[in-house]
Amino acid sequence: MATKGNTSLNKGIPTLKDAFVVIVKTEWNAHIINKLEAGVKKVFKAQGIKVSSIVVPGAVEIPFAVKNHYAYSKTPPDAYITLGTVIRGDTPHFDYVCKLVTDGVLQLNLALDVPVIFGVLTVDNEQQAIERIGGKHGHKGEEAAITAIKMIALNRKLMNNKS
Repeated sequence: MATKGNTSLNKGIPTLKDAFVVIVKTEWNAHIINKLEAGVKKVFKAQGIKVSSIVVPGAVEIPFAVKNHYAYSKTPPDAYITLGTVIRGDTPHFDYVCKLVTDGVLQLNLALDVPVIFGVLTVDNEQQAIERIGGKHGHKGEEAAITAIKMIALNRKLMNNKS
């Protein structure tokens, strides 16, 4: 059961200097994804964080784009945010896609030196997605941005503690 957004997430948001985040978003369900992205950008604009976006066809392609952007970028970002919406249908395709993208983002978090934030909605129907882009379940794009800010700050702290 989903909660009405993570209200405690909004507490203690650090201020970052010179942060840059890459959003990797899907083409599928663009009317939902664009609102998730707008929520991310709203939070980042208020914080002065630079952002750019990469578009991929579907959720399964998200980990590939993150991995290769990180590998080939001259200046890797401080974090990635993955945005997609996978809506359950009549076949097991939903389960496969959800597992593939979830496992892919997990593997990226274990392999890369920057956090990869999971902002992929996995819902039973379009109404549930709409409830998560500013509806009764909060705004998951804004939450993903706040999570990225907190993880960038944590990562910077951990990197500075290296002996």
